[in-house]
Amino acid sequence: MINSLVNPSDMRLLMPETNWLEEEHFDKANAMVNQIHSEAEKWQAYLNALALLSLEQWFQERTPNQKITSNHGEIATVGILKFGGFKIAAIATENLLDEVVQIPQNVIENPELVSHFYTILEVLEEEEQVILRGFIRYDKFIQYRDTHNLKPSQNNNYQIPLALLDTEPNHLLFYTSYIEPTAIYLPEVSTQTKVQSVQASVNSQVNQDIQISITKLSEWLQSIFDDTWQAMDLMLNQEANLVLQTRNVEANTKRGKLIDLGMQFGNKTVALLVSITDENEDKLGILIQLYPTGGEKFLPPDISLILLSKAGKNLQEVHARNQDNYIQLKPFRGEVGKKFSIQISVDGATICEDFEL
Repeated sequence: MINSLVNPSDMRLLMPETNWLEEEHFDKANAMVNQIHSEAEKWQAYLNALALLSLEQWFQERTPNQKITSNHGEIATVGILKFGGFKIAAIATENLLDEVVQIPQNVIENPELVSHFYTILEVLEEEEQVILRGFIRYDKFIQYRDTHNLKPSQNNNYQIPLALLDTEPNHLLFYTSYIEPTAIYLPEVSTQTKVQSVQASVNSQVNQDIQISITKLSEWLQSIFDDTWQAMDLMLNQEANLVLQTRNVEANTKRGKLIDLGMQFGNKTVALLVSITDENEDKLGILIQLYPTGGEKFLPPDISLILLSKAGKNLQEVHARNQDNYIQLKPFRGEVGKKFSIQISVDGATICEDFEL
């Protein structure tokens, strides 16, 4: 006879609460981080957004009569759910292989971000899964921090053992159903902070209301084009100095768009050219190029052309040198429906175009 030494908590880690991500989750997460330009911040914010959306759905499925609102004004650090007087922070991580949980210092010490509960969610973006690893109450965390004289690490995170988390999700539902929010003391928010919070909420709502335009390249094969993407003959008539380097590409699968670099460059424009070819197995071949316009012979030095995944990962990048009359990314292929972005950057100015194959 074999005696089992596995306790219920260990069993919960072996069979964690897993939520599946849908296409709408990825679209909403991308919209939530659209205004963030730092690649490192954008990736973490993207994970936080997926964690927040997953947690919100998890609560909605279990408490359908409860009004739930989300606050992602600080999504680069944390996403917060609010309902029934409770605040629940969604903290995303990519893996927990070292059995250590990272909690940003700001969400513990900033009164505006302090929450009754901190949930740790492992986001597996490629597998399209979010795993609810557990949660900890604010007062329990403060007790542990003070007892163990815990200090933030150099990257401004508190590190606590995974074993400190309550790994039973139903306990979280129990707390929010049967105790009052005042049972867990939270620091007071100053009047000035409240004003700033209201303004941030307004700004966040404005950003949510902005319609994000995605160019669907597969529609080009059906001769369906957005007005902002011009045929090559029209662009050549408008920009006599635009000399194309792409050969053997049919005119109806190649379009260009003028990109305004902004006032700091005297409102100069460059031309973003996208060529597509219909390939086997429902895949499209893509070629992206960038050209000077308006009589200019060369691109601005150090201008960058960047290919980003739908999650914001840098997949390719090319920089213009002195006297480059065009630059291009390496041709790539993708299945119909796949999303990506092209980013043009120069001297801190960034323009991003979103695409779907």
